[in-house]
Amino acid sequence: MDNPPTTGREPSGPATLPPAPVVEIPAAGDQSRSEKAQVGHESGPQASQPLAVGHPRSGLLKTARVASTIVIALAATFIGYTTWQYYVTTPWTRNGAVRVQVANVAPQVSGQIVDLRVVDNQFVHKGDVLYVVDPADYRIARDLSKAQLDQLSADLEVKKAQFERREHLTLLATTPEEQQIYKGAALQAQAAYHVGEHQLSEAELKLSRTQVISPVNGYVTNLLLRSGDFAVAGQSNVAIVDADSFWIDGYFEETKMSQICVGDPAEAKLIGYDQPIVGHVKTITRGISVANAELGVQGLPNVNPIYTWVRLAQRVPVRIGIDSVPPGIPLVSGLTATVVVRPPHASPDERRLASLGDRLSRLGHILEQSAERSDCATKLAASRG
Repeated sequence: MDNPPTTGREPSGPATLPPAPVVEIPAAGDQSRSEKAQVGHESGPQASQPLAVGHPRSGLLKTARVASTIVIALAATFIGYTTWQYYVTTPWTRNGAVRVQVANVAPQVSGQIVDLRVVDNQFVHKGDVLYVVDPADYRIARDLSKAQLDQLSADLEVKKAQFERREHLTLLATTPEEQQIYKGAALQAQAAYHVGEHQLSEAELKLSRTQVISPVNGYVTNLLLRSGDFAVAGQSNVAIVDADSFWIDGYFEETKMSQICVGDPAEAKLIGYDQPIVGHVKTITRGISVANAELGVQGLPNVNPIYTWVRLAQRVPVRIGIDSVPPGIPLVSGLTATVVVRPPHASPDERRLASLGDRLSRLGHILEQSAERSDCATKLAASRG
């Protein structure tokens, strides 16, 4: 019997049979889920087909899309109009600053400072002694003036007595010419005595001025003075911030000046503080610098020939008088403030508009505002006491 033909390879092992299929018997719940999946698979292609043009649901979807677009457009238009009205017509500005009067104290007499009684940033009351100039020289000058006045007083008594004796003598014992001479001498002695009185008063005044006092209630600032320095009469060496003279300047655009009147209530918010400073419009500046008003050659006006298409509105300073300051807010000259003027005759819509603008303006300060310290108010009151 012939052998079957062989290939070039001999089988390396016994023949392997294919694995038998594993039959799983689904449970009752699994069978129901598989049937639902099969039904959904069969109905899927039909459900994914787009609705016909004449289908009623397609019209509703189109109407909803158009309505939502119109609503969004109206809302955006209202927000844009409200923001425009606030930023353009409402009298407000972020270009505001806290201002104050500063008393520059200078001694009225010269001398070495022997007693410095204040420190930097100390609160002082009106009449408190800031420092004392060496009074030794001025005390000696006062004593000399006293002695000189005593001498003039004695001379006056002698001249008066001589004149009175000559006045009661008859013409046999004296002459009219002699009487006039003694009368003139008495008048001269009296005038010299008055001069001596004024010199003594001046010496006492200079002695009292060796104590340099504060002219206002306020804070000593930027104090660089020390004991031993030489004070020169008329040269200021102590600056005091007048605590009773704070005000706020708001630099408003000229397009908003028509909405501002003297007496209108106003609010100012400092950067870093939520509570506003309440005040009122006190005065409005009546003049600002104009570049074209400068004199040129031969005293003629120097007019700038450049005219730009974009004209920036001029800024007019408006002084805001402070009525009340919330506790814990220190007034420091130079701080930036956002000033809002609220006309008393404003309508409810305008008030709501201003309130919305305040909320919008606060959004820019969310990240830069820090928590206020609760103990600032107590320390501030104690420093003023």
